[in-house]
Amino acid sequence: MRARRVSARWGFRGGTSPSPLPVPFNAAHSRPRGAKIGTMTTTLKQRLQDDLTTAIKTRDELRSATIRLTLSAITKEEVAGEQARALSDDEVLKVIAREAKKRREAAEAFAQGGRAESAERERAEGEVLAEYLPKQLGDEELAGIVKAAIAETGASGPKAMGQVMKAVNPKVAGLAEGGRVAAEVKRQLAG
Repeated sequence: MRARRVSARWGFRGGTSPSPLPVPFNAAHSRPRGAKIGTMTTTLKQRLQDDLTTAIKTRDELRSATIRLTLSAITKEEVAGEQARALSDDEVLKVIAREAKKRREAAEAFAQGGRAESAERERAEGEVLAEYLPKQLGDEELAGIVKAAIAETGASGPKAMGQVMKAVNPKVAGLAEGGRVAAEVKRQLAG
């Protein structure tokens, strides 16, 4: 009988296999190359993939690198956990918002460290990601929402901050950063 070849991707239990079919080393988590995680791609993810193709064709290095990293973060989020799944547009937006926040924080750190060129690149990447995020609430709009939530809950004093945040967060999800919201709630409850 001829010896079977063992590749890096496919191996046999114990070196030999009683069945003619090879068993992947990590059968529970492997899938063939190019296999889709979900049956339907989200529209926002598809838009990112289309924009990546366009950026590569136009040789826009900044845009293509930024979108590649974002798509990588989305894929990482899709395969995290017990079972691989396709993300909804809301979940993709959360990943993009998280990536944009990383860029802002990195830009601040580079600026404080005296690395202006790196800080500028991080800011530029943040601007690319901002194109995919919904328009952020202005200070006045946020103040109005917080004021309405305080009136709705009947809260007063700094101890009621959690109660007000619970009422405000669903209304501003994705439209304002948590730190900005918390600062506005704290300011209005103190004043």
